[in-house]
Amino acid sequence: MADSNTTLAQPLTRENRMRVNYLALTVLIIFALYTGWTMTIAQQSLVAFGLQLLARPDTAQVVIDLYLMAALACIWMVNDSRSRGGSWLGVVPYLLITAVFVSAGPLLYIALRKRRP
Repeated sequence: MADSNTTLAQPLTRENRMRVNYLALTVLIIFALYTGWTMTIAQQSLVAFGLQLLARPDTAQVVIDLYLMAALACIWMVNDSRSRGGSWLGVVPYLLITAVFVSAGPLLYIALRKRRP
């Protein structure tokens, strides 16, 4: 159990921030390589695959859930960027990547975001 003086929202130390950045970058690289590999061996386009997923209620539910989480991640990225002194316009590339590849956008944002002023 945590000490009563310890809060869960303590700022990360510089060392822990670097660990988070490297972890996000590592996961992003592995995920990007896997995605690239699957796209090269797929026998249908990404759009056709997406439409096929939306054709059935069970798989459509998973896609909808995934994009709800992506929307929450986009809101977080905009808010985080603004809290770091940036503009929402600086987050647009990450939002576009998120719209297509979902988790790649937030992972890239975490790996590359600037430190708080």
